[in-house]
Amino acid sequence: MSAASESSQDDREEALAQLLSDLADRSASGESIDIEATITEHPDFEDDIRELWGAIVLANQVGSDVRDAEITADAGTTDITSLLELPCKIGDYELIEELGRGGMGVVYKARQLSLNRIVALKMLLRGRFASSDDQARFRAEAEAIAQLDHPNIVPVFEVGQLEGHIYFSMKYVHGRTLQELLSDGMMDQRQAARILATVSQAVDFAHRRGVLHRDLKPSNILIDEEGQPHVNDFGLAKQISDRESLTRSGAVIGTPAYMSPEQAAGNRGQVGPASDVYSLGSILYHMIAGRPPFKGRSAVDVVLMVLEEDAPPARTINASANRDLEMVATRCMQKPADLRYQSAASLGEDLEAWLADEPVAARKGRMSQIAALMFRETHHAAVLENWGLLWVWHSLVLFVVCVLTNALQWYGIENRMAFFLLWTAGLGAWAGVFWMMRQRMGPVTFVERQIAHVWAGSMISIGFLFPLEGILDLPVLKLSPMLGVSSGVVFLIKASMLSGSFYFQAIALFLTTIAMAWWPDYGHLIFGLVAGMCFFIPGWKYHRRRMSETKFA
Repeated sequence: MSAASESSQDDREEALAQLLSDLADRSASGESIDIEATITEHPDFEDDIRELWGAIVLANQVGSDVRDAEITADAGTTDITSLLELPCKIGDYELIEELGRGGMGVVYKARQLSLNRIVALKMLLRGRFASSDDQARFRAEAEAIAQLDHPNIVPVFEVGQLEGHIYFSMKYVHGRTLQELLSDGMMDQRQAARILATVSQAVDFAHRRGVLHRDLKPSNILIDEEGQPHVNDFGLAKQISDRESLTRSGAVIGTPAYMSPEQAAGNRGQVGPASDVYSLGSILYHMIAGRPPFKGRSAVDVVLMVLEEDAPPARTINASANRDLEMVATRCMQKPADLRYQSAASLGEDLEAWLADEPVAARKGRMSQIAALMFRETHHAAVLENWGLLWVWHSLVLFVVCVLTNALQWYGIENRMAFFLLWTAGLGAWAGVFWMMRQRMGPVTFVERQIAHVWAGSMISIGFLFPLEGILDLPVLKLSPMLGVSSGVVFLIKASMLSGSFYFQAIALFLTTIAMAWWPDYGHLIFGLVAGMCFFIPGWKYHRRRMSETKFA
């Protein structure tokens, strides 16, 4: 790379860093960021923004929790708890003891004096000093739970204000959280299935009434003294009909270890009932494996694992984990939402079937799920939108080289060097142009560099065919059928990295090897047609997708 191009790349990276820094600062200050509008203003940085924004938002959220803790510790007037000495009376309630707190709210065990009953009272941590967003979220939680009259969902009794502070009272559940039970050690697997089956039916009840939880985790499930679970803390609940808020760009919602990939992606995918199903599967995984499905050094590391990796099989962590329950959890945690259980009720029914020693649907559907996954696009397939038009041109260049090769063969040319230069120097020059054009479109991702190395390896292997023919004293172009093998391997690798549809191109190219050997006089023409179409069809598809997205933006 020349000094000028290195300088240009440095300038670009500095501009990107400044843009992301400005966006992060605006987000941290509470400003709502419209990522799609930002991408429209800075189209050259689209891939970088989409790749990095979710992690930045999550880091800001983690930092916000720390700042909230510092505020409540250092500024007594912003934390209502600093003004209280328990037990104490506020309005119609006598606060007895603190049960727990998070970044936004604090929950007390309290006595409602007028009815002489014990309740759980939740108040905003910073009371009247809370932001408008926190107050809106707090009210949304109360409104969501108030709609849900179910024996396994903690009900809301009353919503109001005490001395300017928003609160709502809930049923007080005598018992412990599921997180506390899990911290004691491994849970009996039948008990785990029984608890999650009940929780799944309760969550399905919420879904059928238009409410998503979006933050299901062990600490939000209360187990009463009779062993019955109760779903709690709808702090991230949303109405299913509220599509704008569910798909809002840049919104990373949930708890990393239990959140679905579409939640972790922030601005990619749509959060819906299947997202809660994923979280239920993560909880089941924790119960049978003894730990969450993903563990990392930081919340951002866990988010990236949720996006990029599959959880290790539960039995590799706990050898006694039941195989069927492992498959139930695995089905819940499929990356594509449509491969999970269709509803939380279906998950609950499968767990009930297992408890009754009946076959589970997760086992029956496993092969079809594997087959479906084989032919899907991976999360890396988006890079092909940068390659689409280039692949269209590559198909033409490759076809022309093949036609020239066959023409030289028909004219009786046997100079091995002529063919060697055509396939090495000729295609090598085009590869340089291809890569230069790609770099002008924006930063090259890691996966693109991997694909480029595979492609370069295939070109090197093709180049070695010509001297190898000379060493073996074979006629010129005798080893040309190996072009199909080399190119087929490239598409086989692309199928695993980018899209399962490339398996069809790989098969076509492998079969081309036989056709080239059978009709050697037309071998390169056949290869040019097949290989050209293998590049042209997906190239045109992804080019059109890029154009339609650009037009939509």
